Amino acid sequence: MKFLKITAVLLFLAVGMTSCSTVKVASDYDQKVDFNQYKSFAFFKPGIDKAEISDLDKKRILRAIEEEMMSKGFTKSEEPDLLVSIFTKTKENINIYQDNRFGYGYGWGWYPWYWGTGYNTVNTTSEGTLYIDLIDSEGKELVWQGMGTAALAKEVNKKQERISEIVEKIFEKYPPGQMK
Repeated sequence: MKFLKITAVLLFLAVGMTSCSTVKVASDYDQKVDFNQYKSFAFFKPGIDKAEISDLDKKRILRAIEEEMMSKGFTKSEEPDLLVSIFTKTKENINIYQDNRFGYGYGWGWYPWYWGTGYNTVNTTSEGTLYIDLIDSEGKELVWQGMGTAALAKEVNKKQERISEIVEKIFEKYPPGQMK
C-alpha cells in the first residue's frame, strides 16, 4: 500500500512539474500603428517602480526584456522611440488530487493484504502574470501589450531561466501580424 501511495504521489508531482513548463501568452496592440518605425527603447521607471515584486525579480525581468528587445534589433537609448513598462500579478493555486478507489488486494511488504479507501494529495503552486507594455515615447500612448501567465520557479537558480522563458514567449507576439 505504501509503495502505491509513493508511486501515485511521484506520478502526480511529475505531471505537475511538466504542466508547469507551459506559458500562456496573449497580446493586444493599436492596429493603426506602424511598428517598423520603432528602433530604440528605454525602460519607463515610474511604471516599473509600481510593479509589486522584489527588486531582484524586477532586475531579472528587465534583463530578460532587454535581451529580447536587442535580439529583435532594438537599441537601448536615452532618447527612445518606445518606453517599456511592466506590471505583475501573482496568485496561489491549490490543487487537490483525490483517488477515491475502495478495495482490497495483494501488495508488498510483511502484510501483503490491504483494505482501505483512496488518498488525497495537496499541492500548491504560485502562478504569475507578467504584462509588458510598449509605449510610444512621443505620444505617451500604449501601442502594444504582451501578457504571459505561468507557474513561477521557487528555486533561486531557476528563477532567471523561468523568467527568460516567459519573456521570450511574450515577445514571440511582437511585432504584431508576424507569425513565427
